[in-house]
Amino acid sequence: MTVPGSEEIKEARQRAGLTQTQAAELVHAKLRTWQDWEAGVAKMHAGLWELFCIKTKKLAA
Repeated sequence: MTVPGSEEIKEARQRAGLTQTQAAELVHAKLRTWQDWEAGVAKMHAGLWELFCIKTKKLAA
């Protein structure tokens, strides 16, 4: 997996129907960290992105 861009992170969270707080909790991150990822201030680690994708697919099932 590659490192996602800020828009990709935001769109994936919204598609999953999650708030920023819920999304952060899903990958064991702080709300501020999630906000930084969505704002493009920080880069999300590819492993956390993969975890988010796996967990949100399970939520949708």
